[in-house]
Amino acid sequence: MQDWIFWAALVALTIGVGAILLQAYRRGDASSDNDAALKVYRDQLTEVDRDLARAVISPPEAERLRTEVSRRLLDADRARKSAPAAGRSGKLWPTALALILAAVAALYTYDRIGAPGYGDLPLTDRLAIADQVYRDRPSQAAAEAAAPVQPSPVQPDPEFTALMEKLRAAVIARPDDAQGLALLAKNEAQLGNYIAARTAQQHLLDLMGDNASANDHAGLAQTMIFAAGGLVTPEAEKHLIRALELDPTNPLARYFSGLMFAEIGRPDRAFALWEPLLRESPPDAPWIAPIRGMLQDTADAAGIKYQLPAAKGPSAEDVANAGELSAADRQDMIKGMVNQLETRLTTEGGPVEEWAKLITSLGVINEKTRAKAAYDKALAVFQADDAALGQIEAAASTAGVTP
Repeated sequence: MQDWIFWAALVALTIGVGAILLQAYRRGDASSDNDAALKVYRDQLTEVDRDLARAVISPPEAERLRTEVSRRLLDADRARKSAPAAGRSGKLWPTALALILAAVAALYTYDRIGAPGYGDLPLTDRLAIADQVYRDRPSQAAAEAAAPVQPSPVQPDPEFTALMEKLRAAVIARPDDAQGLALLAKNEAQLGNYIAARTAQQHLLDLMGDNASANDHAGLAQTMIFAAGGLVTPEAEKHLIRALELDPTNPLARYFSGLMFAEIGRPDRAFALWEPLLRESPPDAPWIAPIRGMLQDTADAAGIKYQLPAAKGPSAEDVANAGELSAADRQDMIKGMVNQLETRLTTEGGPVEEWAKLITSLGVINEKTRAKAAYDKALAVFQADDAALGQIEAAASTAGVTP
């Protein structure tokens, strides 16, 4: 109903303004010069009578002037009477057509790039909405219950599955074993069992108490966020706050704090956390890819003029150090980088360019089975994106993986 009222008012205003412009144009075309001339000639006739009364001019001279001015007055009057018809037939329709086209173009442009039906939302109202969203976030338990079930990013072999069963049984038997809890939390997270990982990690931090570091709190917050389907819950936020209290520069806590502000509708706060983190972090940091994927839109939403910088490459020192390594060491370094990329993509996801890079890299180091697994995973992630699927297929072909 509000949309209908808006468009009706807009069309009525457009028609009204167009009618006023046409009327002004028509009136100006019909009477501009000739009307002014008529007034001048009438004033001249009055002036002749005044000069004759003051004996400035003689009666014959006055008669001659009256005749001349009257003749000009009649000519101007005839021109005025004929001008409106010519103006309407020769000039009014092109002007009306131009106004109609301009109005249609303006309405079309607004419909394409404007926000029809979107009400006025002052800054105070937006901040109030963000505060309400912040307060209404679900608890960790509610978010975990509502989170969609994700397939395991890793398909363990039978031997690893047997070891995990033994580890779980050992932790049940010795629930306060810190080393067992740490191992269980790490491996459950790698298997995608984030709720189990969160349970183990949370109990571990309870045992550590005040000895827990900023990384411990940030790591637990990350696991809680993954278990909640990507939502930064109030419980996860408490651990992020604690991590930043212990270490204000902790990058993981800064990234997820920015994510929380982005989720509640405060892109300005998210940008303030992510932009310096992007500048300060190494290019292979796991939070770089998601920040680069969201930072430009975050700046735009916050009304901040910002241009996302080009992705960083390896530094000159990194290149020099790699050149000094032996062939075996360089191969180990490459495998380590590929393993790190694989772990991050399978647990956190990433852009299609990184998936293509992973598939190609696994092919280069002759890990065909892992390349095929990465290829299958990427197909599932980008199944609705034809352009991304094309890149994935090309990478699989380069890596020698048969689709």
